Amino acid sequence: MGEVEKKAAEDARNFVSKILGDISKSSATKQIVLGASSGWVTGFLAMRVGKTAALALGGGIILLQIANEKGYIKVNWDKVNRNLDKVADKVEEKISGEGPSWMDKAERYVDRKADQAVSKVKKGQQKAKKWYSSFTGDECKLKEVHIFIVSFAAGVAIGIGSA
Repeated sequence: MGEVEKKAAEDARNFVSKILGDISKSSATKQIVLGASSGWVTGFLAMRVGKTAALALGGGIILLQIANEKGYIKVNWDKVNRNLDKVADKVEEKISGEGPSWMDKAERYVDRKADQAVSKVKKGQQKAKKWYSSFTGDECKLKEVHIFIVSFAAGVAIGIGSA
């Protein structure tokens, strides 16, 4: 730690000591008021920062997926999932003391393969819609209900983000 950091830490300790003093020697009322108010401030700030961080992280993941779907970037989701599985296995081993069973690993593998199958079916469905549109001349038209559903979902997201 540098000299400036040590000085700043000492100044902070002195400031807090000057304001609060020795709380344990003060009255119970003062202890309750200080404890409740500092807890409220901590909780309030944690919620604000937590919501902002969650919104930023979730929004980033959504933007990443949209960019991937539109072809702006290419994400190797298999590699991402493998790395996430390794991290999840390490966390589970640290928490429970034992790694995941072969059944858990098999379940993850089957889930991943099912997701890949669904993705291929959706791509085939999109190709079929394009072929049908070019063959018949009909286009899949946007209906009012689609606009309502998208705007409703956006409103929910904005409401959650601003709460």
